[in-house]
Amino acid sequence: MPAEAATTFAELDPEELVARIRAYNPKSNSEKLREAFFYGMKMHDGQTRHSGEPYFTHPVAVAHILAEQRLDDSTIITALLHDTIEDTKSTYPEIEKRFGRDVAELVDGVTKLTNLQLNSSETKQAENFRKLFMAMSKDLRVILVKLADRLHNMRTIKHMRPDKQVQKSRETMDIYAPLAGRMGMQWMREELEDLAFHVLNPEGRASIIRRFIRLQKESGDVINKITADIRLELDRASIEADVFGRAKKPYSIWRKMQQKDQPFSRLSDTYGFRVITHSEMDCYRVLGVIHQRWRAVPGRFKDYISQPKSNGYRSIHTTVSGRDGKRVEVQIRTREMHEVAEAGVAAHWSYRDGVRAENPFAVDPAKWLAALTERFESADDYDDFLEHVKLEMYTDQVFCFTPKGEVVKLPRGATPLDFAYAIHTRIGDSCVGAKVDGIRVPLWTRIKNGQSVEIITAEGQSPQATWLDIVVTGRAKSAIRRRLREEDRERFIKLGRELARVAFEHVGRRATDKALETAAKQIGLGSTSELLAQLGSAELAARDVVAVLYPEAREGGEIDGKRAVVGLDPGQSFQLAQCCQPVPGERIVGISYRGRGVVVHTIDCGALEAVAEDSDRWVDVQWHSGKHAAVHTVSLEVTIANDAGVLGRICSLIGEQKANISDLRFVDRKPDYFRLVIDVDLRDIEHLHAVMLVLEADSDVAEIRRHRDLSRAP
Repeated sequence: MPAEAATTFAELDPEELVARIRAYNPKSNSEKLREAFFYGMKMHDGQTRHSGEPYFTHPVAVAHILAEQRLDDSTIITALLHDTIEDTKSTYPEIEKRFGRDVAELVDGVTKLTNLQLNSSETKQAENFRKLFMAMSKDLRVILVKLADRLHNMRTIKHMRPDKQVQKSRETMDIYAPLAGRMGMQWMREELEDLAFHVLNPEGRASIIRRFIRLQKESGDVINKITADIRLELDRASIEADVFGRAKKPYSIWRKMQQKDQPFSRLSDTYGFRVITHSEMDCYRVLGVIHQRWRAVPGRFKDYISQPKSNGYRSIHTTVSGRDGKRVEVQIRTREMHEVAEAGVAAHWSYRDGVRAENPFAVDPAKWLAALTERFESADDYDDFLEHVKLEMYTDQVFCFTPKGEVVKLPRGATPLDFAYAIHTRIGDSCVGAKVDGIRVPLWTRIKNGQSVEIITAEGQSPQATWLDIVVTGRAKSAIRRRLREEDRERFIKLGRELARVAFEHVGRRATDKALETAAKQIGLGSTSELLAQLGSAELAARDVVAVLYPEAREGGEIDGKRAVVGLDPGQSFQLAQCCQPVPGERIVGISYRGRGVVVHTIDCGALEAVAEDSDRWVDVQWHSGKHAAVHTVSLEVTIANDAGVLGRICSLIGEQKANISDLRFVDRKPDYFRLVIDVDLRDIEHLHAVMLVLEADSDVAEIRRHRDLSRAP
């Protein structure tokens, strides 16, 4: 359900509300609604809100929010009267006499909820939670009114004192937003979270909105483009469906950034799309069409149609690589499923054409609440009760326990390693295993609500690089990276010294301590060791270090990279394609690009298929005859044994062939082998063959091949 701005009413008139209700419920008792409207307005006469408006504008706004959900007359009347017993001379008997016992019970229930201080101490909070769920179990419409009441208060929170804004926002984030989500009212949860986020972290929210605006300027209207792409594919398959797209809420983006420890630019699914079909069969047909057109992202598919959530939610979720490689989430559901997804438990009371809507997918929320309350009544103490409540409400979080019974809160999907780092960094660093509910489990096991976790540690243990792929919390990821940097520093310094030696010898110089110290100062690094560490970790290229000290060092009589290709028109520029990385001696062809000159490819490059029919853009070019400088970069993918000294020897072998290593990056690390990509600067194809031959002959090299990446094609 779309979020709307807070409604203001210059003239308090019941007809707008009555007309809105009669639009979905022609059998509504309009006279009773008008009577409640004028009674509430009379009771609140003279009272004003913090904004200076008449106080009764608030109950009217709450009633409109509930009317959007097509709720029954009793709920709407309760909204109009929900503050009368609390804030006016009205009484329970009078409301019962005028509007019936059903409304009186609802108003009384909302009044009791209003009096609960849900953000108080743990013991008091647990007691109030018990009362909250007891009231809800009698009639869940009480909490629907209370949620709508909180939503309008959050929409108008700017008129409150700053300290009250913070208090109400924290209470909303901790209690009401998760409760709305647990009730299946996801639209309300998202709006409550975003409104609270605006108060609690305005800078964070503003930064995300600015990034969205910048992204839209760079990429154009992505939502309309992808929506049109999906509609086109559905039309081709003759499937009738509605397609909607939207950018996700700022708080939702912020939460993912924190949980995944990733910047905004690295998040893959900042946009969401929904396809609403006419039948369940069409849902699966749509899924097939989307997966046939776009590549599905592994591990991001969920079928809530065949396995619905406990609150009745049914939908298919999938994430695909859409236009320009952007990952987008697509939800596919029928119209009836969509109504439940939007209204949640409110769908149980919604009306259409004067009759209560019988949605086949709407669960009976009273059964869930009755079972929940019954279980809580048997809790031994308030703390036990509070733990049960949180386990049920916060479905996006996991509450687990230490062997001593202490509660640890983690995001859903967390592992024992996240648990270990949540306890203490030292425990995380020394973790060698874990037990969940007394059973030994792998460290990548996903922890479930209510489980007990025991961490097994050992002296001398240190974090592994593969742990970064296991943990989900930012705290664990940063602790692992910090420790890995510390342990890798010495290894990187040794590797950096070898890379520097080879690079300096390549230009007939020696990598003395004095030379390295001077280069470090020129680059702006604090010490020689820092320079070597950055060389070894591939943060700095060895040839750049050499260039700082010896910019003029060149082998005489060589053809430099700027003159390597002939056959171009006067003034025409060229660049070597990054996808195939041609070197002198290979057959080449040029392709002209508007604004980029000519890009030179090898004749067998896969990227040429895209321009095979566009012969006007093909340019006949050749390599300049003569001896070329060793400036042509080729990426080599090498798999080597994970043993001491192997990597250093590989670098030495490359250096012995008078080839410079310009970059080195690890692709995969395993206990017994490393797979890495080494960028080598070469003269020509013969130079490449010589380097590959000497590496292939080494006993610790399992495989070597030329690394080509079509994603880097122009």
